This record gives sequence, C-alpha cells and structure tokens, in this order.
Amino acid sequence: MKIVVCVKQVPATESKLRISKNGTEIERAGLSFILNPYDEFAVEEALQIKERLGHGEVTVLSMRSHGAQKPEEALRTCLAMGADKAVLLSDPAFEGGDSYTTALVLAESLRRLTFDLLLFGKQAVDDDAGAVGIQVAELLGIPHVAVVNKLEVNVATRTILAHRQIEGGIEAVEAPLPSLITCQKGLNEPRYPSLPGIMKAKQKPLETWNREMVGLESETVGAAGAKLKVVRVELPPARPAGRMIPGDVAAAVKELVRLLHEEANAI
Repeated sequence: MKIVVCVKQVPATESKLRISKNGTEIERAGLSFILNPYDEFAVEEALQIKERLGHGEVTVLSMRSHGAQKPEEALRTCLAMGADKAVLLSDPAFEGGDSYTTALVLAESLRRLTFDLLLFGKQAVDDDAGAVGIQVAELLGIPHVAVVNKLEVNVATRTILAHRQIEGGIEAVEAPLPSLITCQKGLNEPRYPSLPGIMKAKQKPLETWNREMVGLESETVGAAGAKLKVVRVELPPARPAGRMIPGDVAAAVKELVRLLHEEANAI
C-alpha cells in the first residue's frame, strides 16, 4: 500500500495577522509557521494504515506557494512522525497562484509518483477554501470523499469505506482504489514526533522538484495561471464596546427590547 499525503505549512493559529502593504494578502514576514492542523490527521491516518497492514510506504508532498514559507520544516515534522520520504515542490513560478494552480502542480507531481491512496486535510486554516484536494481528484480522474472522520481500507478488494457526518446521521461511501480522501477532525489523534523520530527524520530522503521536473509551462502555474485574483484583503471591523443596561430586571428587559428594535434593527 503506497500512500501519499499532501500537506501545507500555514501561519500558527495564535499568530497576530497584519495586512501586507499591497493590500491583497497577509504579511507573512515574521510569522511562525506550523503544519496545517487538518493535515496532521491525514498524516496520522496514513501511518496507522501502514501499521495495521504491517507494510507499505508513506510519502508526504508539499508546495512552496509563498517566499516566506519554509515547507521543509512541515515535511520534516511529517518525517519525524513516521513518514518514509518527502517531496518539496519549489519554484518561483509556483508563487502567487490560487487553489486551481496549486491543484494543477500537485496533480502533475502525483502522476510521477506511485500511489494507492491520497490523503489531504479537509482545508488549510489560512484560507479555509477546502478546494485543493477535490480539484486534485478531478484533475487525476479518481474518486474522492470529502470531510471523512472514519476510514476503512480493504486491500483484498482494493476498496475503501469512508464515513462522514451529515445532518442527522453518518454517510458511508465505498470507492475503489486509487481514491482521494480529505480528513476531518475526529478521524484520529495525531501523534507527537518522538526524539528518535526527529533524529531519524534527518536521514530520510527529501527531494525538491522544480517546474521543469514537474513538466508544466510557466504560464500555467502561479499567478500567471490563476483563475482567481484577490482584489483586496481587509480585517473585520472592530467590535463596539459592550453596553450595560441599568435598572431592575423588568425595566432592563423592556429597554433591551427597545434597543434591539430601534437601534439594532434585530427584531
């Protein structure tokens, strides 16, 4: 069983974000970066599948989409968790793209790898689009199941049974291998890299592929090939200060109703 996990390095969730001078993205200089939390579930699931089967190979794949990123760190984290090898897609032409161009680079790179199962996090916490994994499946022409929180793999029949929560129940979807899964919280509990794992990670292979190695023209990737253009990024408006309503309960409730109706236009 060969499993490839596509991961992304994102700003740490506790980071204080600022808008860049051009107004079209966040200022990434000076930020701390981490492995996308939903991708941790994907890596852990790949490792557990390999451990249950007693054989297999787990490859992690990531792309540098911004100059300030250091995706090598995210890949080394995955290797320290137990992944076998890593591939970094890095080329200036890849920068400034959208979910489509990211999916295109990943899909063309995956065509150069052997895999039975592809795992993604359901979304990256920096842009929350949740689109790349599904677009990769479409470009590769393979089945996909999104937002999965339980996964069963049957090697004998080369099928998977993916479970996901829907309103009022659980949906179970069966698909043939190769398939692509996007992973949701609750699928597992990601392990922490151990000290021996961190030491071993330094010796594991981490290849770097550029645009020529992937086989894509420069005008099809990055900002040149993007289907979407970000016009402006803005911080949400500051919340007004809280307002206290004095008086006894009956008078306060009456005043609250009036304010909601006349000032807030909420009722």
